[in-house]
Amino acid sequence: MITRAGWGLAAASALVYAAGAPLGYGQAAVLAVTGLAAVGAGALWTVRGARLEVRREVTPVKVTRGEPAVAVLHVRNAGRWRHAGLVARDTCRDTTVTVDVPSLGRRAARTMSYRLPTGRRGRAQVGPLLLDRGDPFGLARRSIAYGRADVLLVRPRTVPLTPLHSGRRRHLDGLASRSAPAGASSFNGLREYVVGDELRHVHWRSTARTGTLMVKELTDVNLPDTVVVLDTRASSYEGDDEFELAVDIAASAACAVTRDRFPVRVLTGDGELVHAKGGPGEDEEVLDRLALVERSDGAEPPRHALRQAGAGGALVLVSGDHAALADAAALRRRFDRVLFVRAGAPAGDGGPRPAGVTVIEAADLDELAAAWPR
Repeated sequence: MITRAGWGLAAASALVYAAGAPLGYGQAAVLAVTGLAAVGAGALWTVRGARLEVRREVTPVKVTRGEPAVAVLHVRNAGRWRHAGLVARDTCRDTTVTVDVPSLGRRAARTMSYRLPTGRRGRAQVGPLLLDRGDPFGLARRSIAYGRADVLLVRPRTVPLTPLHSGRRRHLDGLASRSAPAGASSFNGLREYVVGDELRHVHWRSTARTGTLMVKELTDVNLPDTVVVLDTRASSYEGDDEFELAVDIAASAACAVTRDRFPVRVLTGDGELVHAKGGPGEDEEVLDRLALVERSDGAEPPRHALRQAGAGGALVLVSGDHAALADAAALRRRFDRVLFVRAGAPAGDGGPRPAGVTVIEAADLDELAAAWPR
């Protein structure tokens, strides 16, 4: 492809010839031919095929917002001729990263690295990678795409928090509901033996009476059960910064629970986002799901999400609008503990604070950690 400089030289050559030839200036023809020949030579230079082996790696593929992510570029000259004037262009969202590739001799290889933008949360496509080959005078350039696009997942930031202690025993002999995880010390019933059950849990009297090997089903009714509701209405936030902070707060509250292997549900204005039941590694799933959350005009208010939350345990409602506090206050009797977190700079006194609801105003994650109940 002819560059701007190439087209400019070709146009200037044509003008020089058009102005000098009618007046009998032979130098004009020489200059015009020389300029056009230079443009043609540049085009031929880039048309000649280049045997290059190009590979790009993105590390890490999942990164916290604001932390570094690096692309490592490997280029090897598999041909017989030296290649110079190579420029690699990589794209990530709206940012284009340009890397000059050093001259490559026969069978030579180079490795370069460059930073990728991670200031915005979400799934970012990296690439496709373009390798530009230009002539020495910059008159022509040829772009060739190498490989496939990679995906970089930018996840919300978190701060260490203490899980809200809200579990309580609901029945002297077992559960009022069957939502608690299994495997602790409270008797909840009998079931048939399956391979893998511990023999110390066998209930021998029932086994002798039924003729079938029966084991005791044990659960823990005291595990904290937490619901995190994130307000995703566009009107609840003044800008993107406030919403990103709200997502960070919701991620911190949810991960504080999952990292201690307790159950948590995360709800948004579009419904349930994730339901972690206390298994290993579920904090990674929470962060992955929250990385893709967006605010929208069509999102439902928090009270609609709270209707799906059931009852019991702790409730954490995160919003940028102080009016959402009324939604939390209306349902405070359904939960053992209710916490409302407003994301953004404090806006006056915020009005009356209802009894039974803990209110936190956090302009950043450090303020959240300082005000979080212990």
